[in-house]
Amino acid sequence: MTETMARTAQYVTFALGGELFGVEVNRTREILSLIPVTSVPQTPDYMLGVINLRGQVVPVIDMRLKLGMPQAEATQDTCIIVLEVQVDEETLVVGAQADAVREVLEINLDQIEPPPRLGTKLKTEYIRGMGKVDEQFMILLDIDRVFSSDELALVQDIGELDLPESEHGKERQEA
Repeated sequence: MTETMARTAQYVTFALGGELFGVEVNRTREILSLIPVTSVPQTPDYMLGVINLRGQVVPVIDMRLKLGMPQAEATQDTCIIVLEVQVDEETLVVGAQADAVREVLEINLDQIEPPPRLGTKLKTEYIRGMGKVDEQFMILLDIDRVFSSDELALVQDIGELDLPESEHGKERQEA
């Protein structure tokens, strides 16, 4: 490898409405097809509830609602992206419901532009940058900033709930 080679980053891309978003591959644990979510009372609108993922309670967030977009009906492409989010030196696992996962893209770091100051409905502190894929811009999310510490404390509390075993939790009980 030479020092003149451009540094790259890999992003899992997903669709919300007509927009393309990306999160770093190394923050993505897995992608699940849409499975039933157990709702939890007295949580924010964007908090869909929790799933039991191999014995671990994982809160699921509707990314459309979290990012201020209108809610949409689930389709066969709707999925849950299981992410690792850093909060106060701690890693929390959160499921992010998206309209569809597209692909993993490698983007040269010099092709990532800073977030726009105006003209986006998203809070710019959520945006790490804008990447250009073919002729479409991709919004690269700073997944740690999408959730505030207070929200993640709530997520963590929900994650400590004792849920009944679901089909998804029975795969690896002895682990």
